[in-house]
Amino acid sequence: MASTADFKNGLCLEYNNGLYMITEFQHVKPGKGPAFVRTKLKNIRTGKVLDNTFTAGHKIVTARVEKRPHQFLFKDDIGYHFMDNSTYEQISIQETMINAPHLMKDGQEVDILFHAETEMPLTCELPAYVELEITYTEPGIKGDTATNATKSATLETGAEIQVPLFINQNDRIKVDTRTNSYGERVK
Repeated sequence: MASTADFKNGLCLEYNNGLYMITEFQHVKPGKGPAFVRTKLKNIRTGKVLDNTFTAGHKIVTARVEKRPHQFLFKDDIGYHFMDNSTYEQISIQETMINAPHLMKDGQEVDILFHAETEMPLTCELPAYVELEITYTEPGIKGDTATNATKSATLETGAEIQVPLFINQNDRIKVDTRTNSYGERVK
């Protein structure tokens, strides 16, 4: 058990028969009335964010979660298969639990969030940026760096994103997995 004084970003708690992570919180002490804490809670399973207000001193049940590094092996009818880097055990995860499955390639390092008491996988997060190769895009023209114009490009994973005009086929780029957008060209 914990109270609202223990709130911090990233704290997982059991609330409304689900697991939620605190993404934002703010202690408020109005001039009149009791103090309270405004929070934004993200449902770990669905990703849905809800606003909630707790009165100061309210008791909550915290959930113990662990992030463990895994390596992506392959995808089949059952789901996405990963291997634990330390124990070499394999687990299977559904596509809905992965934040950007279309940007994942074989051998990709990911962090899987587990509920510590039940050993159940909750989410799978790719690193903030992944390096991928462009397999197809229209040819770039020298000098096309002055404008913010973009063109479509197909990555080695099959995903399509918008890239600047100067990017060519076989270039390696960094892709932001949170926004599915072009980051920079890798030299």
